[in-house]
Amino acid sequence: MKRSFNSLFLLAAITFTATVFTSCEDEPDKYKISGGNPTIRYIRSVGAEGTDSILTGAYMDNSICIVGDNLRSIVKMFFNDQEAKLIPSLITDNTMIVTVPSNIPGEVFNKIFMINNANDTTTYDFKVLVPGPTINNMSNEWALKGEQATIYGNYFVDDPNTPLTLTINGTNVAIDEFDMSHMTFTIPEGLEEGPVEISTVYGKKKAKFNFHDTRGMLFNDWGSFDAGEASTGLTNHGWHNQKIISDENSLDGSYLMLGDCDLVDGSWMDGNVSFEYWPGDWDGTFTGVNSRLSDLVSFANFANMALKFEVNIPSSNPWTNLSMQCIFSGDEQVTLTTANNNFFNGTDYPRALWTPWRATGSYDTGGKWVTVTIPLENFKYKNDGTPASTPLETKNFTGLTLFIWSGVTSGTTCHPIIRIDNIRAVEY
Repeated sequence: MKRSFNSLFLLAAITFTATVFTSCEDEPDKYKISGGNPTIRYIRSVGAEGTDSILTGAYMDNSICIVGDNLRSIVKMFFNDQEAKLIPSLITDNTMIVTVPSNIPGEVFNKIFMINNANDTTTYDFKVLVPGPTINNMSNEWALKGEQATIYGNYFVDDPNTPLTLTINGTNVAIDEFDMSHMTFTIPEGLEEGPVEISTVYGKKKAKFNFHDTRGMLFNDWGSFDAGEASTGLTNHGWHNQKIISDENSLDGSYLMLGDCDLVDGSWMDGNVSFEYWPGDWDGTFTGVNSRLSDLVSFANFANMALKFEVNIPSSNPWTNLSMQCIFSGDEQVTLTTANNNFFNGTDYPRALWTPWRATGSYDTGGKWVTVTIPLENFKYKNDGTPASTPLETKNFTGLTLFIWSGVTSGTTCHPIIRIDNIRAVEY
């Protein structure tokens, strides 16, 4: 192992370009490489608070301060077998600030290797710490049996002695393929709702979301109370009765459909693209299918929550114009008894603008269901996309409106079909 690593150093030294360490000729104090070998006395954290903390290891992509002598003699540095980027402006004879490489070592030596201009190698004992896995999101939290789904995150590391594993609701699920930042798997038969956990040799991580997550559910069976324990029975409850459909495109029973109409700049097609749930009944009661959303889900910690739902947009009918206004409202803004649209039309009331087509000019899901996550901290805009001066409060979560109108415009005409299911508010 020692001989093969020295060969690596020799190759690295041959390809070394000294111009990395030079500055313009007109700089009187340009960086100069010194002769001899470096000596490391200790390594500490960066910043004044780290002057008394001696480090024997550091996590990948973290910056450290090396303290020693003749450090300007170093022309290349490796943490295990991963090369670090050296920045001349951060190197003096006695200190060097360097960032631990972000790639996981192929071979672990628990050493720093320093090469000077004469291709001599000096070593120092130091461990590169690899974080446990992180989990960001899942392509479709409500994927069905036999479908493939993908989890995105980081540090998905496999080890011969401690393999990478995925468990859902306590069941070990086979991984089809993976790399450092994603893993793809097929939903097995009989897999039920439950927590998602990834385990590596470096630790375990439990996702904030559940598979087939029913926590925080607001709308799922669209008017049907007899579709299981998770059914809320809530559906259209405002000025418009949007289409509720159950067909071959269904994800989990019936779904809400918006669109199937032309959308252009300035259009107000509320009859086709506005879903409202305004709480209460004409007699002023708030029970059952007329209840406040805050009676179903606690929004006490809404700053750390997100609005989630699954969406399905066929490639034949992509979305290319206008934003979806996602608007939570309180009783002060609207109830069924006080039905109006003044609270979101041309006012300073905060909402989120979901515009997934903006990055590429067009958005569809290829007819597949995918999970959408909109943090409630993003509910801070007026209908035109400018910042709202009034923030959301806990009392502003009794109703919900989804309306494709205004926001970001493209000047194009589109005729999207937007299928939506499993609207929920959950920890994020």
